[in-house]
Amino acid sequence: MKLLVLPGDGIGPEITHATLAVLREADRRHGLGIETETMDIGFAALNATGTTLPEPVMEAARAADGILLGPISHLDYPPRDKGGVNISAAIRVRLDLYANIRPARTRPGLPHRGTEMDLVIVRECTEGMYPDRNMARGIGEFMPTEDVALSVRKITRPACRRIAVWAFDLARSRRRKVTAVHKANNFIMTDGLFLEEVRAVARGYPDVELEEIIIDAMCAHLVRDASRFDVIVSTNFYCDILSDLASELSGGLGVAGSYNANPERCAAQAQHGSAPDIAGKGIANPTSLILSAAMLLDWLAPRRGEAFAGAARSLHRAIDDCLADPARRTPDLGGKLSTAAFAEAVVKAL
Repeated sequence: MKLLVLPGDGIGPEITHATLAVLREADRRHGLGIETETMDIGFAALNATGTTLPEPVMEAARAADGILLGPISHLDYPPRDKGGVNISAAIRVRLDLYANIRPARTRPGLPHRGTEMDLVIVRECTEGMYPDRNMARGIGEFMPTEDVALSVRKITRPACRRIAVWAFDLARSRRRKVTAVHKANNFIMTDGLFLEEVRAVARGYPDVELEEIIIDAMCAHLVRDASRFDVIVSTNFYCDILSDLASELSGGLGVAGSYNANPERCAAQAQHGSAPDIAGKGIANPTSLILSAAMLLDWLAPRRGEAFAGAARSLHRAIDDCLADPARRTPDLGGKLSTAAFAEAVVKAL
């Protein structure tokens, strides 16, 4: 199994190194046959090649069985015409990794805010309110005058339908409930189109409950009682906000995994950013990327065999075991372990 490793910026190289140490132990125990290839992206690539995302990286991504993508410092990149490509967006759009899967789960012994929860946010991530992925040429944000800025939102029927199918398929393997989040009372055409497709898909899943909630009310419901939700599906921008909220309520972005996928390809990616203020200090929490790698193994299981599912389960158990013990946490969670020491603790827990 060939894994393309893209460490990224800031704390990316540190948490990627820690994640690979854990993956190597999982590979040794479960016989996964993982082979890795590491390539530079972000500032390292920009300095060497003039772009944050060199074309050979995309070629390697298309050939790989899976991708491990570290955090990036997109906000600090130069303009696109000077090589500052938004790597996350480019990989999602160019590889058509339309489903961004973001679980939020409270864990035994780990402090959290609000109620207990075990939910998954299913985010469409190739269109929506993001102007860097809405046009065949140029971007969907512009200024006709110095005092007016406009942005174009793109919602398409095929994208809405396929993300709804992903959500309902996932719900069938969980607690059989899908919550569709929208603002169709104001975005009548765009969110209305999204709801049309969700309802059409729902008719093919009579065993799965569908509820519809307006985005602002949804934020309040998550804070009040997140335990009522199972699978949440929505458009790009809404899910970006909801997933950060749910992750923070469940224990923090540092313990929230995610991946971007379609039925043929998958890229594991930590939910959090590159945290340049602590880069190089050896204190970054690698949990999010480790959990994302576990999700990638689980995605690979139907394609590569049950050993991958077993490895994913063992990684989740090891993380839960470590996070339940205050002495085996990183500083952001009140512990004292370094990035490398936490990875060692997870390896031992395996």
